[in-house]
Amino acid sequence: MQVAHTAVIVTGGASGIGAATAELLAKEDAEVFVLDLKQSIDAADRVRGVEYLPTDVTSPEEVRAAVATAAAGLPLRAVVNCAGIGPSARILDGNGVHDLDLYARVVQVNLVGTFNVLALAAEAIARTEPDEHGQRGVIVNTASVAAYEGQIGQAAYSSAAGGIVGLTLPAARDLARYGIRVNAIAPGVVEPSAGLREGPVAGVPFPRRPARPDEYAHLALTIIHHDYLNGEVIRMDGALRAAHAHACEPE
Repeated sequence: MQVAHTAVIVTGGASGIGAATAELLAKEDAEVFVLDLKQSIDAADRVRGVEYLPTDVTSPEEVRAAVATAAAGLPLRAVVNCAGIGPSARILDGNGVHDLDLYARVVQVNLVGTFNVLALAAEAIARTEPDEHGQRGVIVNTASVAAYEGQIGQAAYSSAAGGIVGLTLPAARDLARYGIRVNAIAPGVVEPSAGLREGPVAGVPFPRRPARPDEYAHLALTIIHHDYLNGEVIRMDGALRAAHAHACEPE
């Protein structure tokens, strides 16, 4: 699947891995639509040629409107879901139990928001004409290695990431009849990682550093280009495996 002269959506595209992905896709001559919160867009270093649509990914009405805008011109062919939050909280600490509203908020944004965009974008993609191979589009979701090896303080984040991993294969099977592929990326520690302790990075065998946002972007583009890759979750973590339970709380 080529992205040149097609429409693509990137959620959470105002910063971090989403911004790097939007920039790379724009360089590939895609018409890129970034869906992010208004305050994030206002603070963003905007990429020339990218259209920014203030959108709460948990709102069906806002996402439906944004998808309609993205699909109004060129055929919508790709979606990269990067929107997410990652506040840290232990289930029990000196201040009491994990706030249930915080837990629900993380799951709502990271997991439910991903599903909301996936479903509504798939509806629009399914209305496009297939290419010569029967393909209509591809959706790339963002999970985390925390889905497999969540650390101290990551109960909510790991739950949501695990849900995205679990969503990948059934979504790919559901949407296969429409020629839509679904994959996910499970990053490890990604720059900028200010405020995190050294433990998680020190556990990376090689290269012993955080991943760069542009490395995520290139992997997302590779998944889009790779027509036979479907229903897969790819770890992007430098072979990180948790030998010890590192706290992921800010210093």
